[in-house]
Amino acid sequence: MCRPSATLAVWSSAWLNGAAASDDVLDALQDWAEAHDVVAADPAAADAFDLPLAFHRAATPVQLLLALRAQGAVSVQLVLPVPGDVRGLGGGGPFAEAALRCGEAVVLTGLGFGLVPESIAEGLMRWTVYSLAAPASLEYQPLPDAEHGLTDAIRASAGALQALDVASDRPGVRAELSAHLRARPQVEWPAGTPGRALRVLQRAEEISAILAVAQADDPGGALSASAVNRRAEALRPLAEAVRGARTASVNEAVRVFAEQGDRQV
Repeated sequence: MCRPSATLAVWSSAWLNGAAASDDVLDALQDWAEAHDVVAADPAAADAFDLPLAFHRAATPVQLLLALRAQGAVSVQLVLPVPGDVRGLGGGGPFAEAALRCGEAVVLTGLGFGLVPESIAEGLMRWTVYSLAAPASLEYQPLPDAEHGLTDAIRASAGALQALDVASDRPGVRAELSAHLRARPQVEWPAGTPGRALRVLQRAEEISAILAVAQADDPGGALSASAVNRRAEALRPLAEAVRGARTASVNEAVRVFAEQGDRQV
């Protein structure tokens, strides 16, 4: 699903560049948890953002936003790492490990820090600020390229699944898809978010729901282990395309807000 890191990346960028209020950022975060707190993972991050270290009393998201402004952050970047693809994480170290474990992170472009969200209790999400082991940068992917890649992956995966005879039309699949989509937070985006980015993001969410149903499509464990592996291989390009489309959509929105802020200066 669309991630808390995506919400923070887009809304904080809108706020940093004058397109949203700080209360809007805080309200958007509540789509993911009723309460959020912030800690630093290491002394450098604690000093830079005036945050308590982990295992001490946590700070609030308001303090994080003020620290972002004080640090001169104007742009942030979403990364959705998976094993084998750690682009944008700035090398190894605790930040990369935490981002891989959670499957998401926000990189503070140019500042040498990153944030990872993690649900630590019912209704509570903790954001941990890490120092990066090395400068991080994620190659910019034009949104049209990501959209075309998603379309191509849909075609390729459909053909592969049909060839493997594991794409069943079992009863109730439409209801399952609807249930997956309803279970996801209905995320709001700032006014001025590019329409194409929203369309691509929505399409990625719909395909993600299809993936979830397809991956669970083994009633009674009827498929052999080899068939399950072949299906996973057939679905992998589609999952990668969904991840790329999400990242490109969010980072395109961030780029647009940053450009708006530049024009106001």
